[in-house]
Parts: sequence; structure tokens; C-alpha cells
Amino acid sequence: MAGLHPARAAHGRTAALAVGALVFNALVWGVSWWPFRQLQGHGLHPLWATALMYLLIVAGLLAVQFKAWRGFAAHPQLWLLGLAAGLTNVGFNWAVTVGDVVRVVLLFYLMPAWSVLVAWLLLGEKPTAASLFRLLLAMTGVLIVLKAPDSAWPVPQGAADWLAIAGGFSFAVTNCLLRKFADAPGNTCMLAMFGGSGLMATLAALLGLSLQVVPGPALQAAGIPVLLGLSLAFMASNAALQYGAARLAAGATAIVMLTEILFASGSAAALGAAQFTPRILLGGSLIVLAAVLAATAPSAKE
Repeated sequence: MAGLHPARAAHGRTAALAVGALVFNALVWGVSWWPFRQLQGHGLHPLWATALMYLLIVAGLLAVQFKAWRGFAAHPQLWLLGLAAGLTNVGFNWAVTVGDVVRVVLLFYLMPAWSVLVAWLLLGEKPTAASLFRLLLAMTGVLIVLKAPDSAWPVPQGAADWLAIAGGFSFAVTNCLLRKFADAPGNTCMLAMFGGSGLMATLAALLGLSLQVVPGPALQAAGIPVLLGLSLAFMASNAALQYGAARLAAGATAIVMLTEILFASGSAAALGAAQFTPRILLGGSLIVLAAVLAATAPSAKE
């Protein structure tokens, strides 16, 4: 049997690595609710935790790649990437700490619907029949998980819901901007995302403090290892997101990242914060199927 053409084989390996990177990113985000809640228990609100975490990451990045900031001179539009990444972290990290984990993640992952629209506007990517089918399959799974028999049709019912939806929209914009600015230096993109996340979290925390809805930072010593570990995990996951999103079409990225729902649901169930039901299993199965179809699509660019 003849082997694969070298170029096609290399393309397949690149696509597989990109999908793997996005799944790793989804894993970190999916289980991040637990350390954020631990930090809140140690006296650090999720906004302050996000601010400190990303400021530590920026300091570490500049310590090893100080010249990364020079890329902004050639690519000043990267401030948009920083803004989108910052709003994503503010919305998700706050929502997942104060709201129901599974509900927040599901509302956050209205992101694929936003992604199709944002990619059309920012990248000129018109939806294909295949991407629409995978999107429909995944969103059907989301609705099955979200629509419990004894609940009303899912609409925002509080601050956590709104934060999750806003974070999901910002995440869709972040993914599309990573592809739009794919020619920018990777370390500068990382600096934009980390710096924007730290800055936006700081501004949101200061605003919340002035409105008396966010308490001042009071981190206990026991929370320091949690903060440092979470910082390292998010640094690795954001690098993985940058790698994967720059090499896959926005629609494929959105579908693969839906696996975060499974990671969040599974970790919440394992730690006693949720329970598996036939509805969760059915909806989750459709989401996984959509992710597999995206990962095995003939082309990484739709």
C-alpha cells in the first residue's frame, strides 16, 4: 500500500497537533473553576486572582524574552487581541467561581455560534455545509445538556450567566484574531494576551472595588502555591491556544474547544459539584462526536 504523500502527511500531523493543543487548553480551562474557588476561599476574589496570575506570567515572559514587546511596533493592532483575551478571562473566571460550573461553561460555549459570525466578519470565512452540520450537532448537544425537563428555556438569569455569555463572545473574537494576526511574532501575541488579561482584570477589580461588589485582595499564605500553579497552567494553555487556533479554521477551533464542557462537567461531578445524568451523557456524546468530526475533517482550513 502506498504511503501518504509527504506534504499531506505533514499537514495531517500539524492538524493533529493543533487539535491536541486546543484540547489541552480546554482541559485547563475546564478544571480551572476548582483552583479559582480555592483562591476565593483563601481571600482572593477571582478578578484579583486573574490580575495577579497574568501579571506574574507577563513578568516571567519578559524575563526570558524581553524583546517580545518590540513586536508591538510592527503590529500595533495586537492591542485588540489583548482586549479580547482580557475580557474572556474576566468573564469566564469570575462566572465560573460564583455560578453553577456546568451552566456557566455551557453558556460560555455559545461561543461556536458567535465564532461563525465573527469569522465571517473578521476573516471572510463563509460557513460551509460541513461546518454548519458540526455546529448544529454540537449545539444540539449543548441544548440537551442545558435544557433540563423541569427548567425554563435557558436565558440569562443572573450576573454569572451574563459574564459567561460575554466571555464566550470574547473568546470567539480571540480565536479569530489569532488567525488574523498569524504573521505576528508568537511571543508578542502571548505578551498581548497575557498583558491584556492582567490589565483588564485589574481594571475590572478596581471598578468592582469602587462599587463595593469586589472585596480588596487579602491572599492567605496557603493560597500562594495555588496561585503559582494556576499561573503556570494558564501560561501553557494560552500558548497551546495560540498554536492551535492559528492553524485551524475558526469553526473547527470552536468545535474542538467544546470539549471543555466535558472536562468541566466531569471535574465538577468528581468533586461533588455536579451529577451525571442520561441527559448529560447524551448531550456530551454529541459534543464529542462533533469534535471528532472536526478533528478528522479532510482539511484544517475550511
